[in-house]
Amino acid sequence: MAFDKMELRDIEVWDGNFAAAQALRQCQVDVVSAYPITPSTPIVEGYAKFKADNYVEGEFVMVESEHAAMSGCIGAAAAGGRVATATSSQGLALMAETLYQASGMRLPIVLNIVNRALAAPLNVNGDHSDMYMARDSGWIQFDAYCPQEAYDLNFIAFKVSEDHDVRIPAIVNQDGFMTSHTAQGVKTMDDDTAYGFVGEYKPMNDMLDFEYPVTHGVQTEEDWHFEHKARQHNDMMTIVPDKIDAAFAEFEKLTGRKYNQIEEYSMEDADVAVVCMGTSVETAREVALEMREKGIKAGVVGIRVFRPFPFAKIAEVLKDVKAVAALDRSAPGGTAGALFNEIAGALFNTDSKMLLSGYIYGLGGRDLTKKHLVDLYTELQANADAGKVLTKQQQFIGVRGPKLAYL
Repeated sequence: MAFDKMELRDIEVWDGNFAAAQALRQCQVDVVSAYPITPSTPIVEGYAKFKADNYVEGEFVMVESEHAAMSGCIGAAAAGGRVATATSSQGLALMAETLYQASGMRLPIVLNIVNRALAAPLNVNGDHSDMYMARDSGWIQFDAYCPQEAYDLNFIAFKVSEDHDVRIPAIVNQDGFMTSHTAQGVKTMDDDTAYGFVGEYKPMNDMLDFEYPVTHGVQTEEDWHFEHKARQHNDMMTIVPDKIDAAFAEFEKLTGRKYNQIEEYSMEDADVAVVCMGTSVETAREVALEMREKGIKAGVVGIRVFRPFPFAKIAEVLKDVKAVAALDRSAPGGTAGALFNEIAGALFNTDSKMLLSGYIYGLGGRDLTKKHLVDLYTELQANADAGKVLTKQQQFIGVRGPKLAYL
């Protein structure tokens, strides 16, 4: 079946959702199995429109729930297809059971999560609750800070996930509304160049290869379950990081756009730093430059690859910093924030004397303002000067009422 090519300008004005939909089109995904949920609906809706307009050869399957959406993706991937979908928040929660099926079966599915708060209370705006919920499901996780990155990281996700040495599904996160519905200039690739980067899909252990029959989703119990999961984790930690770096390097050579597992901004001589994800990275970068004009050597570390978590790279970039704030856009529910814990784990067996504080911010779409970050950097500098954390190790930014602090 023939399909039409789409002529794109060198720079298009797209929001994050449309950028992701265009990437799925250019990758020529075989099956998108989906169920709509705000704010991710335009991604699969866009792919369906491309299908209706003969810009893709693949199939769009509308199912009855998000659980069914990922189940459809699992079946299509096991049958030997290039597969993708998108969801958010409660949709991901309903999909959670099948996330473990996909990763355990080593199926290279790409899932776009448009990050949104988890109920209750019901909220359709962006925070990282759903990203954090999926963190231990065995999926590679990338994080986009803007529409350009939502576009680019989809190609990289397919490239890494489908590598026969990897065969692990991948998530591309973007902030709900702040990225998904915010239009910016996006540098594009033409259809042939984009598809050439990802390459023709090469199935492995597919159910429809009758010359080499395989079984998917087997039951192992105590005989082999441990070994299977240990191998899966080992490959995630030892093979995937190098494959990501290789894909980043190849993409930079092709487009000139450079990505790293962690993004460093003004970190060469930083005394104080903020570690964060999503759109907060761009805001923190701007404030860090302003703080330097005031005499505070401020820096920013953005997490680009959330899974596998780049422990060694984090330890290296923070080794000489005096005070660091871990910004978690998710309610921790009885512990320190996930990012705080990851950073603490990365530094635990090192010689670093860094002072680490955790901050919960932006829940349910609450703004993180420049004033919040100015106050935060000022507080970090005070900690660095005193040689100790002067406040509680965990605080909330921008919450109304009495100041809340724990630990």
